[in-house]
Amino acid sequence: MTHLIRKAAADDAGPLAELAAVTFPLACPPESRPEDIAAHLANTLSEASFRGYLADPDVTVFVIDAGGELRGYSLLVDRRTEDAEVDAALGAGRSVELSKCYVHPDHHGIGAAAELMHASVAAAEGMGAAGLWLGVNSQNARAIRFYEKSGFRKVGTKSFTLGASVEHDFVMELRLAP
Repeated sequence: MTHLIRKAAADDAGPLAELAAVTFPLACPPESRPEDIAAHLANTLSEASFRGYLADPDVTVFVIDAGGELRGYSLLVDRRTEDAEVDAALGAGRSVELSKCYVHPDHHGIGAAAELMHASVAAAEGMGAAGLWLGVNSQNARAIRFYEKSGFRKVGTKSFTLGASVEHDFVMELRLAP
């Protein structure tokens, strides 16, 4: 099945926030507190946050558009990480961060995530990056399997604060062809 993958537009900010409210909790460890998830959604994945991402020249957002409904998205950040743990783990050369990559559960298992990943990798290559990196919760086995299947390898760890808890993420990197 082929999905329409396109760059997000300014009027996608609201639908992106709605999609994030469905998909982000699925990536959280089971013991995550609902109030911490809600705070993260409000502070980082709100409509206003997505408007900011879409206006940022260093950020590229792709969406899976299924007849006008968004069913997945990825967010790439083309600037050097400020996280010393991540910077030390990454290979030589400039790396783009795959900050977010989520697919609605109704679109799991039908190839949508692979198509979204392909578009994201192609975009990072088009930016001239030597690598594409991401952080994934160490308990998110499904996502880790998907990223490994997509060619990413664990290169380090980092911390991620979710409300009152500190989560432990793997840093994974995909080396890109020169």
